[in-house]
Amino acid sequence: MRDIDEKLARLRRAIRDLGSAVVAFSAGVDSTFLLRVAHDMLGDRAVAVTMRLRSLPAGELGEASGFCRANGIRHAIIDCDELGIPGFAENPPDRCYACKKSVFSKIAAYAREQGLAAVLEGSNTDDDGDYRPGRRAIAELGVMSPLHDAGLSKSEIRILSREMGLATAEKPSFACLASRFPYGERITAEGLEMVGRAEEWLRATFPGLGQLRVRCIAGRVARLEVLPEDMGLITANAAEVDKALRSFGFSCASLDLRGYRTGSMNEMLKQ
Repeated sequence: MRDIDEKLARLRRAIRDLGSAVVAFSAGVDSTFLLRVAHDMLGDRAVAVTMRLRSLPAGELGEASGFCRANGIRHAIIDCDELGIPGFAENPPDRCYACKKSVFSKIAAYAREQGLAAVLEGSNTDDDGDYRPGRRAIAELGVMSPLHDAGLSKSEIRILSREMGLATAEKPSFACLASRFPYGERITAEGLEMVGRAEEWLRATFPGLGQLRVRCIAGRVARLEVLPEDMGLITANAAEVDKALRSFGFSCASLDLRGYRTGSMNEMLKQ
C-alpha cells in the first residue's frame, strides 16, 4: 500500500469517527479535497460553510456554490466584513490571527446551532514552513486540521484530487487578497477590489499563467509575481498589462524579478 493511501485511509477514519462536521470551504485545492472526503464519509452530516468576505473574490464564492450544488452537499454562506474586525485593516503582522479568530468563531457558532460535532479546515503539512499566525487562532478555537493530522502535503493532496477527478487538482494555490498588502499598510475596500480585479483580468487575458499574485505596494503600485517561465509573457505584453492595471486604479505596474513565491510578504519579518 502506498504511503499516500495510508494517509488517505487515516484521514477517512478520523472524519468518519466524528459523526458530523462543518468544513470551512473556500473552493481551493485543500478545502475542496477535504470537503469531498468529508461528504464521502458523512453524507448529509458534512456541511460546507463559505464566508462571504471582501478578501475572497466573487469568482471563488461562485465556484464554492457550484461545487456543492453539483455534488449535493449542504452549503451555508455566512457574511462577514473583515474590515470591521479589530486588528485587520491596520494590517499588523498578526492580522491573520485576528481574522481567523473572528471568522472561525462564526463558523463554530454555526456548527453548534446545527448540532454538528466539529469544525474542519484545510491546512496541510506544507503550512508548517511559513509564518502562519492564523494557526494559533484555529488551535485556540479547537478547530481541527485533519489533512495536516493525516500527514498530507499539498502535492499529495493534488495527486489524490486528480485520482478522485476533482478539477481543483490543477488549480493554482490561492491566499486571501489581504495577503497582497505589506504589513503596516492599511487595507481598504478599494485596495482589495483593485487587487481582485487585476488578478481576475490577468488570469482571463493570459489563461496559460500559473501561480500569480498582484501585490499592492504603497497604496497604488502593482508588483506582479509570476512563475519565472511566465515572465516573458508579461514583458511581451507589458503595455497592455500596464494599461489594464492603471484602469483598475494602480499608478503603475512592476514585475518582481524573483518571481512568485509563497509568503513573500513575510520576508520583511525575517529581515
